[in-house]
Amino acid sequence: MQENSRYAVGIDIGTTTVRCVVGHIDGATGTPTIVGVGSAPTKGMRKGVVANLDGPAGAIDEALGEAERMSGYQVNAATLSINGSHIVSTKAEGMIAVGSAEHAINQEDIYRIEEVATVGKVPPNRSILEVVPHEYILDGQGGIKDPLGMTGTRLEIRANVVSALAPHLNNLEKSADLAKVHANSITPSILAAARAVLTESQLENGVAVIDLGGATTSVAIFEEGDLQHVGVIPQGGVNITNDLAICLKTDPEVAEKIKLAHASAVPRKEAEGVSVKDGDELLSLNSTEIDEIVEARLEEIFDAVQKELKRAGRSGKLPSGVVLTGGGASMKRITEYAKQSLGVAARIGKPTGYGGVAEDVEHPAYATALGLMFTDISDVGGGSHKSGGGLAGTGAVAKKASGMFRNFFKNFKV
Repeated sequence: MQENSRYAVGIDIGTTTVRCVVGHIDGATGTPTIVGVGSAPTKGMRKGVVANLDGPAGAIDEALGEAERMSGYQVNAATLSINGSHIVSTKAEGMIAVGSAEHAINQEDIYRIEEVATVGKVPPNRSILEVVPHEYILDGQGGIKDPLGMTGTRLEIRANVVSALAPHLNNLEKSADLAKVHANSITPSILAAARAVLTESQLENGVAVIDLGGATTSVAIFEEGDLQHVGVIPQGGVNITNDLAICLKTDPEVAEKIKLAHASAVPRKEAEGVSVKDGDELLSLNSTEIDEIVEARLEEIFDAVQKELKRAGRSGKLPSGVVLTGGGASMKRITEYAKQSLGVAARIGKPTGYGGVAEDVEHPAYATALGLMFTDISDVGGGSHKSGGGLAGTGAVAKKASGMFRNFFKNFKV
């Protein structure tokens, strides 16, 4: 293998499944080509949070093994996802004096003002994952998106700070360490999914990404190119499966098959007969009963999503509607249900910005892993992986994360 070959790796550590994507970076264009894909069922996770270190570590190892065999590249570092209802976003403001009138704003000034803005806003038991600037104000001039190189004496910031409980972040990194994978950075799964599926016009006009996961449903709202709100609901596809298992009096494994093959988010006008094999037994079911069970749980999940939209002041006010990702986005007629429930346009997210032919990554369930791979290109300076120590606390995470949406498309949408 050539020494100058560069790779980027994203590992989506979900409650039910770990997914891994390996991309080879074109030296001339910077475009990643998908060369490895892997997945494995997860154990030891509860609603996005690590409950047993060995469970996700084993799943990471298995998923990476599959991706490594496909790509011929040994992964020792990657960008990881984090999920769970402990992830919150908080508005923050700050101001610093930067020197004489001839002083040009540099990256250290940006780091310093972000630190000033977050002090006291984020409790000590939380770690900063993303600092998303909404606006910089330089000597009274507002509306600045990127002040680097500008001259002035006083710099102000208005930002959105995304944070997670530190113990959950540490446990996730420990699980990766057990699998011998160094975390280049750790990013909320919903923000990684957004990076993979959103267009520049959607970000500007106003859009929400809804990641329908196994045990959680995550929401991220964007407007004027900025992240406005993040929320995670502790319900997902597993809840629908369990409802079907209880109401149809069958095993969860059979209920999962029924959900994937026969469930519809919007009830059918005419009842249909449904036959499902359960071992040596053939179950005969009615589609009306299946649809009613699914609809009841979807109503609860999307009511919670609507509350997140209202909390952000964007209910019914998203010109670009909602974009659905995650395994739950594969359910039949889910976009139709989202339109009816939320009162806005809805579509399934399709990742873009990569080359290569890999059928699996076109599935909405892989949006997060792809977004993490895009993030990894930046975090490791173009994909040059090196193993080493863990994240150096809140400040280091914030420094890595703060540029994620500042140049959303400059480095990652190709």
